[in-house]
Amino acid sequence: MKITGIETVVLHVPCPKPMSLEFKDHRMVAAFIDTDEGVQGFGYTLAFGGGGAEAIQVYLETRLKPLLIGEDPRLVARLWEKMFRADRGIRRVGLAGYAVAALDIALWDLVGKVAGQPLFRMWGAATDRVEAYGSGGWANYRVEDIIDEAHFYTGHGCRYYKMKIHDPNPRENRRRLETVRKALGDDVRMMVDVNQKLDILASIRQAQMLEDLDLVWYEEPVLADDYAGLAEVARSIKIPVATGENHYTRFEFRELCERRAARYLMPDVCRANGFSETLRIGALASAHGLLVSPHVVHEISLHVAAALPNAFLVEYMNWAPADLFVELPKCEGGWFRVPERPGHGLALTPDAIKKYRAS
Repeated sequence: MKITGIETVVLHVPCPKPMSLEFKDHRMVAAFIDTDEGVQGFGYTLAFGGGGAEAIQVYLETRLKPLLIGEDPRLVARLWEKMFRADRGIRRVGLAGYAVAALDIALWDLVGKVAGQPLFRMWGAATDRVEAYGSGGWANYRVEDIIDEAHFYTGHGCRYYKMKIHDPNPRENRRRLETVRKALGDDVRMMVDVNQKLDILASIRQAQMLEDLDLVWYEEPVLADDYAGLAEVARSIKIPVATGENHYTRFEFRELCERRAARYLMPDVCRANGFSETLRIGALASAHGLLVSPHVVHEISLHVAAALPNAFLVEYMNWAPADLFVELPKCEGGWFRVPERPGHGLALTPDAIKKYRAS
């Protein structure tokens, strides 16, 4: 079997409400790998808020695509190494990591289809169901919007909900959090996300103001690049730290592990160089006694979470319009059943590219 062609497209994906209060749209970079035996693999990466999608596509088309044409797609590890080591002057983080991810996901999808197996079963399958937490609560939401959104997720059985704490006044962040927590009741536990907006001292102070609220985790407390700062926050507060959505390789996650900078690691399969690297990150976390909770794109993260014994939750964020994918996994009782279709089991609807192609 040989790769005969790779087609890519950028899709302009409008955000449904209430996320549209914060983001007008996201951009998806989709990749389709064709073979001489007629089997096609589908992969994608998500540029959250739209930034950088066109650059991701250019890097994929000009630097990575030529490396795969004519190769056997079943040699995923070999092809991943070929892509990862291709450019000496460009590290596989940021936009380049997104591009590798889209192709790696497509390769694994193709391999699963050839084998006739869903990916989580090919990888060993620790479970076939994964629990989820609802996620959102963005800064531009009113408290009433946050509560309505949280009730959407708890209405699907979720026992956890995460909201942002982006107000420059830490007391206002506590007030909003307390209001939402009271509305949800004692059966729903909460997480908060700083999204790298604070420095070390401000983050520690903010966390200390929230320590009595039984939070599951305190996410991205300082800049993702600041490993020493992350570790200092983790040592200084009583709430477990979560981070990882802006880390791209096992080497970066090794630094987090060795510094004990977090209790929950959050790789994003569409950023962290795809399924291949995310699985390695999961094994690394296990060796350090840490839990993995993949970032966003729950629909495709399910396979990774189901294959990792140390996976905790997937992030259920209602980011996609209903007519983008065919038959998305459904959250029932707070859990997702992992699709049993070969590969990752996802496909775009017949009209999605025509409707959402970026102009």
